[in-house]
Amino acid sequence: MTTRIDGRAATDHRPVTIERGWSSQAEGSALISFGNTKVLCTASFTNGVPRWMAGKGSGWVTAEYSMLPRSTNERMQRESIKGKVGGRTHEISRLIGRSLRAVVDMKGLGENTLVLDCDVLQADGGTRTASITGAYVAMADAIEWGRDKGFIAKKATPLTDSVQAISVGIVGGEPMLDLAYTEDSNADTDMNIVTTGSGKFIEVQGTAEHAPFDRDELDVLLDLGLAGNASLAAIQRSALGLA
Repeated sequence: MTTRIDGRAATDHRPVTIERGWSSQAEGSALISFGNTKVLCTASFTNGVPRWMAGKGSGWVTAEYSMLPRSTNERMQRESIKGKVGGRTHEISRLIGRSLRAVVDMKGLGENTLVLDCDVLQADGGTRTASITGAYVAMADAIEWGRDKGFIAKKATPLTDSVQAISVGIVGGEPMLDLAYTEDSNADTDMNIVTTGSGKFIEVQGTAEHAPFDRDELDVLLDLGLAGNASLAAIQRSALGLA
């Protein structure tokens, strides 16, 4: 089995830490690290929903993603300066929102809105997967904040499951878990896998970057992703004091 540049085995994810409650202003927050990738996830709770949803007894969850100018090796221009949000940013924001909504009972949430902001402080591959994994922790805390304030019914169960995400890929002919940037940029196949804590798939994004993959390789990657996400779910539970 290949030893990777950071000493990991192919089936190991990077060291993952979740610093819950990092922001004192947000209703929920988590600073998550996947190795050198670091993302600040904050959850803002608003009592009320967009006008088009009012009176239906359901809540709403959405997300926004961004990268700080020096989250990468060279400074990027802020998208606000450019005057428009890029396609990649839109796509990742939608992915995070879809992933979180998949584990929320909107009726249980009531007519409340949760906005998750995922800001990449440092990027070394896997920023979208770290964002989803950290945003869940921030969202869980914001929901409990809303319950404590009386905006969510005491017996309501807005969260139906947890959600986590991890990358997998084929690098140098070998399936690998949680790709760092140098691995991701050289991968033959690159895939992001979003699942629930109970092991159900929410989204699978896979692309043959340099060489097509076959069904056997796909099965290996899916199994690798499921195992990695099961480990992340345990880390989330520990961060939330549920383990």
